[in-house]
Amino acid sequence: MFDIKWIRDNPEAFDEGLARRSLAQLSADLIGLDASRRMAQTKAQEIQTSRNALSKEIGAAKARGEDAADIIAQVSESKQAEADAEHAAATALEQLEAALAGIPNLPFDDVPVGDSEDDNIEVRKWGEPRSFDFEIKDHVDLGEGLGLMDFERAAKLTGSRFVVLSGALARMERALANFMLNLHTRENGYTEVNPPALVNDATMFGTGQLPKFGEDLFRTEEGYWMIPTAEVPLTNMVAGDILDEAKLPKRMTAMTWCFRSEAGAAGKDTRGMIRQHQFTKVEMVSVTTPDQSTEELERMTGCAEEVLKRLELPYRTVVLCTGDMGFGARKTYDIEVWLPAQDTYREISSCSNCGDFQARRMKARCRAAGEKETRFVHTLNGSGLAVGRTLIAILENYQQADGSVVVPDALRHFMGGIEVITPEGA
Repeated sequence: MFDIKWIRDNPEAFDEGLARRSLAQLSADLIGLDASRRMAQTKAQEIQTSRNALSKEIGAAKARGEDAADIIAQVSESKQAEADAEHAAATALEQLEAALAGIPNLPFDDVPVGDSEDDNIEVRKWGEPRSFDFEIKDHVDLGEGLGLMDFERAAKLTGSRFVVLSGALARMERALANFMLNLHTRENGYTEVNPPALVNDATMFGTGQLPKFGEDLFRTEEGYWMIPTAEVPLTNMVAGDILDEAKLPKRMTAMTWCFRSEAGAAGKDTRGMIRQHQFTKVEMVSVTTPDQSTEELERMTGCAEEVLKRLELPYRTVVLCTGDMGFGARKTYDIEVWLPAQDTYREISSCSNCGDFQARRMKARCRAAGEKETRFVHTLNGSGLAVGRTLIAILENYQQADGSVVVPDALRHFMGGIEVITPEGA
């Protein structure tokens, strides 16, 4: 969400930012809407001032014993004129706010310009993909072969893009979430939160899911939205607040189920657990002063990378180009884990600096001690990590020739000492 005053003062910079996202120039249209709003507001104020003067004339005319009927008629007419002007101002404001709400954030200057994921730039790589001396299986064949991953039964219960995990794989998903939360809370300074999985319209608007992406979400008959990520409730924890700058950054993490309709992903990754309607994710959110957010993005990305390092899963980190960034982001790093069956790296985390874009929508500010003025906070979010995709990566990278799967050392404590997952009943 943008400040129209900033757009009025910086139309070229605003349009240049949109152009880097391959979007049309909009400053003239927005400034025009704002001018209409201000003109109507000014007209309403002038009419009110004029009516106040006329009202005084009525009293003076009556005091002189004169007929004030004409003046009274003018006052009556001015009330309707003022109401019409106020309605015009309200309509223009509504149109302006709707237009501003649909405009994505502007990228930082160091974000590479590009049209798609092909233009993303690799910034680092960690670990060497394992060499296999047997035919590699994907996570679906491995999970079904273990008898612990069931898509058919999930389809009977619900429909496509759901899965039932059982036994050691269900335990591994829980173990992964515990491992990630322990790392983030005990070593990375995040506070664990258990937020609602259902939120209202204002909360979805605050982080930018509404109004633009409603079709990608699930909504209950009562009007609540099922969260697509814990970013939504965690970030909105500070909505409407004025925070003490001395207590920032504020860092939060949560493990939640996430729900996405995947309306814009028809036909993509239909096999297996890569893209599902319900999935488990550990999320990190940071709320900072404007001066802290650049450094915080690097820190947050490192926290997500550390999960993969400790699980000994090869990955690479890329900075997204302007055409591949999310709606609310000013800069994003994607962390991609190596999947042997696909012979490629796949996204497992996105870490983004949203600047004050979400804060303006949420009206979240900060203030330094002794200062009267407030500033909008900056918000950041990142997966730490997507639990289901981490489970996929473990299955494929730690598979053995007989279809069993070795449990990474870092997880064995959380798995009750299990070192190898073997086929059910073996």
